[in-house]
Amino acid sequence: MNIQEVIKKLPQQALKNKKAHLKTIQQIKVLKSMDADELFHTQHEEAFSEIDCLKCANCCKTTPPLLLNEDINSISKGLHLSTKKFMSEYVKKDEDGDFIFNETPCPFLGSDNFCSIYSFRPQACREYPHTHQKKVQKILDLTVKNAEICPAVARILDNISSSLSLGK
Repeated sequence: MNIQEVIKKLPQQALKNKKAHLKTIQQIKVLKSMDADELFHTQHEEAFSEIDCLKCANCCKTTPPLLLNEDINSISKGLHLSTKKFMSEYVKKDEDGDFIFNETPCPFLGSDNFCSIYSFRPQACREYPHTHQKKVQKILDLTVKNAEICPAVARILDNISSSLSLGK
């Protein structure tokens, strides 16, 4: 199955697997932080060795990142725009009062799925899908949500679910 077919089925598949994923994160919450991180990091490496973000870019096509003040300043500088001009052209506040890009897909995503601001992209983009960071237990609910967007996260959770069930 090609990546576009996987993406198309992702929301339905995530809904189907949500109960199992929620059960999995309950199991992960009781692990030592170091063990949980190792479990995720191993599965992260495996998933991303098989899934090419440039063939997918579903995160960029569906989910605007949170923009921190540092991101806004960095992107403005990188685009040679005043912060005020950048904010008026590309940024809005979401329902939580956070700054995000005002368009989806991302206004900086090219038709080839390359990011035109990659070297100064927002922190949220640099860290996405967060499955490789330390203390992953703190963001397990977000990880389940990201399984609806990112095929790699869905695979990571599926693989962890399988390995935890086999370990019983």
